[in-house]
Amino acid sequence: MDAYEYGELIKNLENKIENIESILKPEKLEARLKEIEEMENDPDFWNDPKKSAKIQKEKNAILRKLEKYKKAKMALQDNKDMFELASMEEDEETLNEVFEDVKELQKIIRDLEIEVMLSDENDSKNAIISIHPGAGGTESHDWASILYRMYLRYAERRGWKVEVLDYQAGDEAGIKDVSFLVKGENAYGYLKAENGIHRLVRVSPFDSGGRRHTSFASVQVSPEIDDDIEIEIDPKDIRIDVFRASGAGGQHVNKTESAVRITHIPTGIVVGCQNDRSQHKNKEMAMKMLKSKLYELELEKRKAEEEGKPKDEMGWGHQIRSYVLFPYQQVKDNRSNKAYSRVEDILDGDLDEVIEDVLIAQKEAEI
Repeated sequence: MDAYEYGELIKNLENKIENIESILKPEKLEARLKEIEEMENDPDFWNDPKKSAKIQKEKNAILRKLEKYKKAKMALQDNKDMFELASMEEDEETLNEVFEDVKELQKIIRDLEIEVMLSDENDSKNAIISIHPGAGGTESHDWASILYRMYLRYAERRGWKVEVLDYQAGDEAGIKDVSFLVKGENAYGYLKAENGIHRLVRVSPFDSGGRRHTSFASVQVSPEIDDDIEIEIDPKDIRIDVFRASGAGGQHVNKTESAVRITHIPTGIVVGCQNDRSQHKNKEMAMKMLKSKLYELELEKRKAEEEGKPKDEMGWGHQIRSYVLFPYQQVKDNRSNKAYSRVEDILDGDLDEVIEDVLIAQKEAEI
């Protein structure tokens, strides 16, 4: 990197900081913090645990955003000051250090961009994920299990917790269906980028002829809704089935019919839960899953109406991402239009760059 390239890069980063400021509005956040502090000084504030917990959550989110913003702005200014000083003294060694530090500076500002993007009311919520194989039997069941492992590893990398809600093993390999809850900071904000059809191209390990196969699986992501969000469900609109838990995914096999599956007849949404020995608790969780999916469906409908566009149906021909293992290795996302060669790392849960590129591309498309 030379001085000209450095200058162009810094201009770009300064523009990003300006754009972030226009969205973040640091002064308003500081003012809101003062309001919250005044509320906390009122003894009556703590008499309502539900309300105080909600305000505390808002406060922590504001503090996190401001901390990242200040860190990014200070790092940018420090880097520019160091460059000017090193240039005046013609200190080549320090200049090289400044150029090297720009990589870390880019990462800090990128982290801030993502933090600002995850500002929708549901982004901070936990995520409920369901993976359904497409047509293709064993091959697609195996692909669904690969995706399931990828998300488990991704959650582990980010320090999130995972709770398996429903697990149906494939007849020969893989899984027929799986639903799980991911608990962590901004879990839904990140994982919503995974909502859609995922396509795999590879030489099938189940084909003795060594032929190339294409498999599909759908990933559905919903925010875990709070108890204070009211979702009305007419009992006549649902069918409830109970059965014995399969024992998959580390669950104990039940001798009683504790597993619950609920079908919402008007929309065709099917949810299930078998992670508890209690049928009542499984039914309660399955209803929560159904409400989360209906809530997300309603939000998508409203968004489509606001934008004046018909809501796209998620069909098998509309994949969001392709994972090609043969004849070459590449992961290509159709929304960010970016390709990645580190396929093994991505399938092992190294998803941050892929997801962040999607979030940035979607935000830029809105502007």
